[in-house]
Amino acid sequence: MTTSIGTFLRRLRIEENELLKDMAENLGVSSAFLSAVENGKKKYPETWTKKIQEIYALSPEKVDELKDAVMKSASVVETNIEGASEPARQLAVTFARNFDSIDDEMREKIMKILTKNKR
Repeated sequence: MTTSIGTFLRRLRIEENELLKDMAENLGVSSAFLSAVENGKKKYPETWTKKIQEIYALSPEKVDELKDAVMKSASVVETNIEGASEPARQLAVTFARNFDSIDDEMREKIMKILTKNKR
């Protein structure tokens, strides 16, 4: 099953006129590993985002597209709460524990709060 990041990587290769082996070499991995990432069988390495930006001199719009694809493809999200205040730690843990039970209406409210504060 192709993931959003897999689709992005494949499109980028085509735009850059590269074969799978070429991109794999650029990223310092085997063709088999890159193919597995594209097909959702292996996890996308976090270090690739910066590498891809630099190797392919991505425009700001393309960087946003890459980050969006990474986010959409993630099945696990980790958050470093080291050094966070106790209330912030409690919020993170409570959110994680209740994530599966949050309904669509509440998700929309949370997204509005978080994206509003981001601007």
